[in-house]
Amino acid sequence: MQAMILAAGYGTRLRPYTELLPKPLFPVCNQPLLLRIIGQLRAAGCEHLVINAHHLADSVAAAVAGQPGVTLQREGSILGTGGGLGLARRHFEEGPVLVSNGDIFHTIDYRLPLAAFAARQPAALLVVHDFPRFNKVIVAGDGRIQGFAGSCQDGERLFAFTGIHVLARRCLDLLPENGYFDVIDLYRRLIADGETVLALEVREHYWRDIGTPEDYLALHDDILHQAHLRAALDLPAEGNLVLGAGVKLDGDIQVEDWAVVGDGACIGAGVRLRRAVVWPHRSVAAHSLLHDRIVC
Repeated sequence: MQAMILAAGYGTRLRPYTELLPKPLFPVCNQPLLLRIIGQLRAAGCEHLVINAHHLADSVAAAVAGQPGVTLQREGSILGTGGGLGLARRHFEEGPVLVSNGDIFHTIDYRLPLAAFAARQPAALLVVHDFPRFNKVIVAGDGRIQGFAGSCQDGERLFAFTGIHVLARRCLDLLPENGYFDVIDLYRRLIADGETVLALEVREHYWRDIGTPEDYLALHDDILHQAHLRAALDLPAEGNLVLGAGVKLDGDIQVEDWAVVGDGACIGAGVRLRRAVVWPHRSVAAHSLLHDRIVC
């Protein structure tokens, strides 16, 4: 099985934080999100992974160094979701290619879309869910995607694209080898040509795009308050403070609601943390009051 993780974007809505780290490397309870996604793909049987990088590509390269079966594709410019895939075609053998955005935290089992694709053999299959904030994928009653904007006809429903999809290898040959391209435009072309582009609806899962600082903090809020997410990250069943390895506490600190402190961080005496994430190896001055903050 083979897969690609899209990790090249600028993360403009997360500036200035993404001036220090690319979005896929943001730590989630002290684990870089990209490494979690790699682990999920490996658990689904994906042995060959391609990861594209452009913004702060050296950081991505360092994060995946030594990972077996990982090919890093450095891109000289932003190529978009389709352009990066088109450039990566030379890395893939025959058979379906699973693609995942590198900036989503989720509990979806990647084996589900792979199995659904194998069963029905469409040109492409998109994993969707009912997420009103992003619902715009039009899906017919038989599961075929009809479009990506507009209103529904009788028997159709609107869903949100999760950023997880599977393509037949032949579809990569329809993508440009160079230049920016949106993969959704490929799916529009396939639909117009009468090809089958399916939707796989998933339920009873957790999903969040960490596209804004508010979303990033809300993700941690969910994790610290939901037992199944704590279990997914091997966190203790109880407790409102997550401490990384080698954290230096200069004195008593006060945690209100929850806080996450990264590896090697230094926290001064008398610090108050309320819904705060301190990145690894950062310092917080004594008697600081940090509410709803990312310390980078």
